[in-house]
Amino acid sequence: MSIKRLEGKLQILKNRSVRYVINGLIAAGVHFSVLTLNLKVLNWSSAGWANLIASLFGITFSFVGSRYFVFQESSEPLNQQVSRFFLLYILIAIFHGVLMHWWVDVFVLNYAIGFVVTMIVQVILSYWGNKLLVFKL
Repeated sequence: MSIKRLEGKLQILKNRSVRYVINGLIAAGVHFSVLTLNLKVLNWSSAGWANLIASLFGITFSFVGSRYFVFQESSEPLNQQVSRFFLLYILIAIFHGVLMHWWVDVFVLNYAIGFVVTMIVQVILSYWGNKLLVFKL
């Protein structure tokens, strides 16, 4: 592959939405992997609790990616970003955990499908929360 073709393909990474999707997919993979580990390997009985703990891993990965990859042009100080980001994500994680609890523990529906449904809600909330509240762009 020529340098020009590679440069052309990398141009897409200038788009913040594309970077957000890439970061989110990787963070969701981390989240889902830990959720599956908690439920299938560690045999946790509550999908809600398993998901809540798994979300902390996904959230941590998401912050690092958001700060240095997605919203890299933000000039907000790191300590302010960290505190606002984790407050936002703790609220989202609690909401996500409650949704998973109802989906799996109360309605006895498939946890993987519940994960996808709740992730859609999380993606919407986190993008706008990050853009407007955390990184202030």
